[in-house]
Amino acid sequence: MTIEQRLRQFIIENFYVTDPAEVQDDTLLVTAGFIDSTGMLEVIAFLEEEFGIQVADHETTPENLESVARMAAFVTRKRAGSSPPGGVEAVG
Repeated sequence: MTIEQRLRQFIIENFYVTDPAEVQDDTLLVTAGFIDSTGMLEVIAFLEEEFGIQVADHETTPENLESVARMAAFVTRKRAGSSPPGGVEAVG
């Protein structure tokens, strides 16, 4: 199962989604009303547990978390150990 498929499955199973076909990779989940601010906390906890990453407060942005595609890209970047777009890498 791909990261996108696992994310979509989690969203469909845990949030009010009447038609699973509505949750596409580029669907804006908060804007479309599938996930609210409390739900986003659930999504973040899921990302951390399921994919073994830590989501810092400054990373909780729409650029990282608004859609399945953005979340998958974020998880991939985190697993690779690279900074998010616009992030500052530690030198040391």
